[in-house]
Amino acid sequence: MEKRADILFVFLLICVGLQAQNIDATIARYANEYGQERTYLQYDKMAYVPGETIWFKAYLMKAISPADDSKTFYTDWTDEAGNLLLHGVSPVVDATSNGQFDIPADYTGTFIHVRAYTKWMLNFDSAFLYEKDIRIITKNGNTPAAKIPVVPTLQFFPEGGDAVAGLSNKIAFKVTDQWGKPVKIKGLVQSSIGEEIDSLRIIHDGMGYFFLFPRLGESYTAKWKDENGTEYVTALPAIKPTGVSLQVTLSGVKRTFAVTAEQNLAKDLGTLHIVGTINQYQVFKVTKDMSAGFVKGIIPTQDLPSGILTITVFDRQWNPLAERITYINNDEYRFNAEMTVELWGLNKRARNEILITVPDSLEASFAVSVTDAAIGTDSSENIISHLLLTGDIKGQVFNPCYYFSGNNDTIANRLDLVMLTHGWRRFKWEDVVKGKLPEIMYPRDSTYLTLSGKVYGATNAQLRDAATIILIVNQKSQADGNIMLMLPVAPDGTFNDPSYFLFDTAQIYYKLSTGIKDGSATFMESRLPALRYRMPATGIFYNRLGDTTGYSRHFRLSDETLRLLQESEGKVLENVIVNTKTKSSVEIMDEKYTSSGLFSGGDSYKFDLVNDKFRFAYQNIFQYLQGKVAGLQINTSSNPPSLMWRGGPPQLFLDEVPLDADFVSSIAVSDIAYVKVFRPPFFAGSGTSTNGAIAIYTRRGNDGQAEPGKGLASNKVSGYTPIRQFYSPNYSSFNAANEKKDLRTTLYWNPQVVTTAAKNKMKLTFYNNDVSKSFRVIIEGITKDGQLVHLEQIME
Repeated sequence: MEKRADILFVFLLICVGLQAQNIDATIARYANEYGQERTYLQYDKMAYVPGETIWFKAYLMKAISPADDSKTFYTDWTDEAGNLLLHGVSPVVDATSNGQFDIPADYTGTFIHVRAYTKWMLNFDSAFLYEKDIRIITKNGNTPAAKIPVVPTLQFFPEGGDAVAGLSNKIAFKVTDQWGKPVKIKGLVQSSIGEEIDSLRIIHDGMGYFFLFPRLGESYTAKWKDENGTEYVTALPAIKPTGVSLQVTLSGVKRTFAVTAEQNLAKDLGTLHIVGTINQYQVFKVTKDMSAGFVKGIIPTQDLPSGILTITVFDRQWNPLAERITYINNDEYRFNAEMTVELWGLNKRARNEILITVPDSLEASFAVSVTDAAIGTDSSENIISHLLLTGDIKGQVFNPCYYFSGNNDTIANRLDLVMLTHGWRRFKWEDVVKGKLPEIMYPRDSTYLTLSGKVYGATNAQLRDAATIILIVNQKSQADGNIMLMLPVAPDGTFNDPSYFLFDTAQIYYKLSTGIKDGSATFMESRLPALRYRMPATGIFYNRLGDTTGYSRHFRLSDETLRLLQESEGKVLENVIVNTKTKSSVEIMDEKYTSSGLFSGGDSYKFDLVNDKFRFAYQNIFQYLQGKVAGLQINTSSNPPSLMWRGGPPQLFLDEVPLDADFVSSIAVSDIAYVKVFRPPFFAGSGTSTNGAIAIYTRRGNDGQAEPGKGLASNKVSGYTPIRQFYSPNYSSFNAANEKKDLRTTLYWNPQVVTTAAKNKMKLTFYNNDVSKSFRVIIEGITKDGQLVHLEQIME
């Protein structure tokens, strides 16, 4: 019997050992394969007026490094009622992206809400998506919800997760209003029989703590008053009859943890495993003998990366018992960037030059904003506080920048209160112990959003037989008119042109290979549609630190600027008479449509179909050309039509792309603007055609034809959101537009300032407006190693 017990004991030891190895391996896979991205958006200024443009730059990080795995970034802009205003899609380059959102001129809300994310981020807790309420200033200039009564809420957070009977428990608390702003209170904690336990003492920004030694079966409440004297009663969390108490204390660069358990439970536990993780990476693991009912340990943190250290206590079977987070701030995440003013220009429309310098060989990407200093700013959050703190915990943190304003004991202990009163990126330890990995519903956008799609309805045999798809891409913003593409279709039905980046929307007409009769195509399936909304904005994602002194000036300047802009757009330019030699319609068409040397000029017949009133009498372009070109024989009774010139078929081109007669015959004559028939020989790029060539050009938008592919199947397809360049006037030279009054509140915005190993200095130039007397310059950026900078300077 003893031998069997020994064998069972050894077997259990082996199982526990293997389980520990599995946990280590699973944690490593979480970090390496399922690392969670986080993002931060920098804006040109803190608040806006209806009709203005919000300019932004996004920064992406994973653990302590820039996150450059995802290639597409999404921003959803909603109004206060949760109605979607814009689903923005932009490319990610070197872990950054940028774009803009135009606020509707008739917008009447107090906020515009933005949610930003990558597709990969949607696989994890949505609480860690980027959210912000951006202030919209109206004529009254009041702060948001100024007349709404404050509704305070008191919450309790036992250290380690639970308050356990018979043990000393540290209970943290937090008092906030309905917008997350701290509230001052006075109160005390009582037992159910009225025994006074402790008072509620606010230590910092609505947070504090007290110690509780609860009795089994007892319940506790807090009686408190807000600043108006209104009384409240709040119950503490239920007392757990058994468990462990985990307490963590700060001592410089060390953290001391203490685990306590009731004596009988301690004997049953035997040993405990204690694991520390940062950014999902395991940084330590120890096993402690718990038989005495108390264990203690010291964690040196000076060599750890800055961030949230999660300490988790497990029993010997790896069931989680308690968990606590503590913040490590070793200040290694900063890099030095200096700004010097090379040329001062505080006078009206004066020139300014600033020089940004970083240490030699440092590669970094910045965004620089220059605004009128009098309009105010939101100094409560920046790139450092968000990517290293608020982007990694649940709930709102009031004035998070404060916790990075220094690294002394006072700030560290106040930051520890934030750790005690907020949620964080938790492992699901039950899954980790079982080796279960996250379920990925949204594959990462590991490639850019290029023109792509998939063919449905075709058989495997049809797709294997060199299937192709011919596309006509029509965009109003396309200066070169329609783009013709012929793409191969893979055996799985997919097609892609990795060199074609689609911005804005396009009408894409397509035709599949002749053998695919019932097939259809969809486009841009990797582009994520907008998330579902209609959740009203509450203002909780707005830091209410600033006063309203700058709002009135901001509104006056911005509102007047928009009025002047609307006034200038309504004016009609005076007529200007220019005498020039008149070109024939055919010459104009030839210059407009022939883009390459192969097709411009040449010995050819030319046909202007835009101005041909009889073009509607023909079913296809081959019927139109019959009898119009000497020696060119066209048989339209065959399917497809056949052509013969000097003993062979001439080459066919549609918008200068070689195509076959079958596809060309499907293009309606009303969609064709211009045709050139080149006499033999025709020197094509791939060689000489002894039988001539026919170049057919489809209509462009200003030729009065909206459907270049009429008769073909088509889809309206969206790509990346167009990215505009911020307009900054140049007053060093004459420009009629410069004669208007200049009241800009954002004087300069540049999201693409880059330093390299070879060039560590960047000089930027901007001009003052007509009224500003001082400027606020804000510079934020990230290096290729993940170091961050926030620099703010007043020029006055």
